Amino acid sequence: MVTLVSESSEHRLFGRKRRANAGGESRREKRYVVMVTPEEDAQLRARAIVREVTVPRLLFESATAEDAVITDAEFKSVAADLMNIRSTMGYVSNNLNQLARFANTESRFPDEAEAAIADYRAVVAEYRAAMKRLAGA
Repeated sequence: MVTLVSESSEHRLFGRKRRANAGGESRREKRYVVMVTPEEDAQLRARAIVREVTVPRLLFESATAEDAVITDAEFKSVAADLMNIRSTMGYVSNNLNQLARFANTESRFPDEAEAAIADYRAVVAEYRAAMKRLAGA
């Protein structure tokens, strides 16, 4: 399952953009400095604004997310696969509809139906594999 950064803070309708202060003995003692170009800074700020968090919180939550995190390239690859599967599934379902219409009008089951059903099952398997890739499983 892919989660968006900051999805877990349900109570933050008008709440914090920063992480809660670390209290007691678990103070935050380590600090990291990340140098970015002006273009990268603009991208980070834009993403932080969309998610309604600060840039440091965005970076921290992105880096420590336990759920599957996919890169843009991986997402584009899976999206392309899903588009191909969608069109293939359309062709197969049209074929199955034509075979069902034939079976209803002729009162006999066509020989090609078994191959069409096998095609459908193969496409469904591809779809499931692509969804697992998208979910990071």
